[in-house]
Amino acid sequence: MNYQRIITLEPGKRGGKPCIRGLRMTVYDVLDYLASGMTPEQILEDFDYLTMEDILACLAYAADRERHQWVINA
Repeated sequence: MNYQRIITLEPGKRGGKPCIRGLRMTVYDVLDYLASGMTPEQILEDFDYLTMEDILACLAYAADRERHQWVINA
């Protein structure tokens, strides 16, 4: 998934954290809801301004960040 058009970074918004479509909802917020056991459908029900594509973009962004992490051995 090409998340670049959905996940935005704005220095003055939410401390520069990655947000969804310029909204104040961060990628972390969505991932935290999923990790706590909410289903995507429950998230969409609670936050009617989000779409399934937004949730998938958050997952793709997180996967891409994980893929590009550097491992430094001490």
